[in-house]
Amino acid sequence: MNDLATHDLANLEADLAARIAAAPDTTSLEAVRVEALGKTGTISALLKTLGSMSPDERRTQGPLINGLRDRVATAIAKRRQALEDAELDARLAAGRLDLTLPGPPRRRGAVHPTMQVMDEMIAVFAEMGFSLAEGPDIEDDFHNFTALNFPPRHPAREMHDTFFFNRGPDGERKLLRTHTSPVQVRTMQKTNAPPTASWITAGREPPICIISPGRTYRCDSDATHTPMFHQIEGLVIDRAIHMGHLKWTLDAFIARFFELPSVVTRFRPHHFPFTEPSAEMDVQCEVSGGEVKIGQGEQWSEIVGCGMVHPKVLANCGLDPDEWQGFAFGFGVDRLARLKYGMPDLRDMFASDVRWLAHYGFSAFADPNPASGLS
Repeated sequence: MNDLATHDLANLEADLAARIAAAPDTTSLEAVRVEALGKTGTISALLKTLGSMSPDERRTQGPLINGLRDRVATAIAKRRQALEDAELDARLAAGRLDLTLPGPPRRRGAVHPTMQVMDEMIAVFAEMGFSLAEGPDIEDDFHNFTALNFPPRHPAREMHDTFFFNRGPDGERKLLRTHTSPVQVRTMQKTNAPPTASWITAGREPPICIISPGRTYRCDSDATHTPMFHQIEGLVIDRAIHMGHLKWTLDAFIARFFELPSVVTRFRPHHFPFTEPSAEMDVQCEVSGGEVKIGQGEQWSEIVGCGMVHPKVLANCGLDPDEWQGFAFGFGVDRLARLKYGMPDLRDMFASDVRWLAHYGFSAFADPNPASGLS
């Protein structure tokens, strides 16, 4: 071994390299490794001869033998990785379950912005003393229109605004509610109704202080309107209620919801059949680059319809308008979501695109309470 020729090492390396490359599986490759690098392997035997060589021979043969060992070990490691990958691919292709593999990543769900904003709005109104009231999505003409002072031929009753069902056996056409105001009607009726076992709180007089969140439906679809959308309407009934109470309530809510110390708002005269006087409230904002910034700038954005409850509505619901009065308002939840979180097109909120939801969605553990407090 002391005069081992360089070409002998080269031949040994070539032979081992061929056998490593030809190994069909990890078991065969392990046999090559033991034969070359095991305790009695050919390369191990060459390393043992270094002790019996002269210093000059060790300086020559040592780097050659150690280099051969390192190159063979590296070739074996690469071949083993390739064989293991191939074996794994074969097992997966055969459809067998490998319990040693890590599980696939779990898709994380997200809360839809509409539901997040609705929770935020409910939380703010709850702090202000409002109770939650709900009602059916399928309504009748009386609760959706007549009780709310809509004249018999009012345009909102026509097919271009309202989704009507076919007439029933009694000739009545049910409809999908066009607003959540019927909940207010039902609440006033129950509050003023004779006591019954099915309605524990019936028979008591106002005050009433409720919000009614829910889905509403209208035949309309563009960048700012959808056939189904969400509203939160509010109703306050008591003695000596006036527009000042309405304005403070809306100002306090808007500032709290948008997490601002204060906001600048204005009333514009408007017409709603169920309120008199009626108004639309605008909030000061800045519109630039497709983004709306509330509480700054010199522009205005319409944000809520409101007004004092019409005396005829009170009378239709069994309340004496000479004794009771109040105010009502209605927010579009989806529109507030667009304003607060910068969503350009309302229709995207109902497109069922999980990529959009992954971008705009909220954690299920997000706190629905805005950061600032009421003042």
